Amino acid sequence: MTAPASDTSAPNRPHRPRVIVTRRLLPEVEARMTELFDVTLNGSDTPMTRDQLAAAMQDCDVLVPTVTDSIDAGLIGQAGERLGLIASFGAGTEHIDVAAARSRKIMITNTPGVFTDDTADLTLALIILVSRRFSENVKVLREGQWAGWAPSAMLGHSLMGKTLGIVGMGRIGQAVAHRARAFGMDIRYHNRHRLPPALENMFSARYEPDLDRLTADADILTLHCPGGAATMNLFDARRLSLMKPTACIVNTGRGQLIDEEALIAALSEGRIAGAGLDVFAREPQIDPRLLSLPGLVAMPHLGSATYEGRGAAGERIIANIRFWVDGHRPPDMVLPDLP
Repeated sequence: MTAPASDTSAPNRPHRPRVIVTRRLLPEVEARMTELFDVTLNGSDTPMTRDQLAAAMQDCDVLVPTVTDSIDAGLIGQAGERLGLIASFGAGTEHIDVAAARSRKIMITNTPGVFTDDTADLTLALIILVSRRFSENVKVLREGQWAGWAPSAMLGHSLMGKTLGIVGMGRIGQAVAHRARAFGMDIRYHNRHRLPPALENMFSARYEPDLDRLTADADILTLHCPGGAATMNLFDARRLSLMKPTACIVNTGRGQLIDEEALIAALSEGRIAGAGLDVFAREPQIDPRLLSLPGLVAMPHLGSATYEGRGAAGERIIANIRFWVDGHRPPDMVLPDLP
């Protein structure tokens, strides 16, 4: 086995580093951190204010934030000299100014891959629930309006033979394709780079370089793009207008991928059939108009919400910290060329 690369330019690091964790993690993860590190945990699980984050970054060797924490250039510029690692809980790093961290020689790690299957499972669930009009039909039942079974009532759409358009064919997009294939769906995808032919054959997926064409052809669109300026409001009013009136859109990626004002208009005017959302543009605040629409199935950001996934992410964070303490490059280093 190849030994991990040493970070030969790193200063001496504390054997028992001071670690501050911004949110509650699983009890077994917190217990292990307490054994290994001088750790401060967030017992209330209340998101830290900006001032609290600034104070934490002045007083620790390692900060363990989550996607609810915005670690911008201003905070990084105020960080204490001892801060050497930001070990983020989650795969995304849009909430961290990685360029500012690089300038301060602060390492960034994440937890890639641990939530892939969980998020793909939830994506398929939303695809099914939206296609079968789950939200509308459950409301009928709960409000006591169900008159009994009828051959032409409460109809949705089956998945067999439908065109699934996957926007973003990374780990999660591929896991969704793997599952959708079992439902007999026609899988097409759009990605910055085309997959190797062997992977396309494995998923029976066809590459579509034109996102507008994929949007127009798909019966169901599912979004798995990274966040950031390049994908902000990727599905705006113009692009949503290309969808079939019978089509649905599912988003378990980033809330900012969809222009919510445009989505509200498309759903309320019946220009698309439905939407399944696990993420929102300004969460935890959600536009009440969205929640009132009959074609919407909404989840409170549950893509990674399994004991297994959250436990695995905690273990990856502990491993990254231990590698850093030992003077090695952590396995999940976001910037592998950082000295």
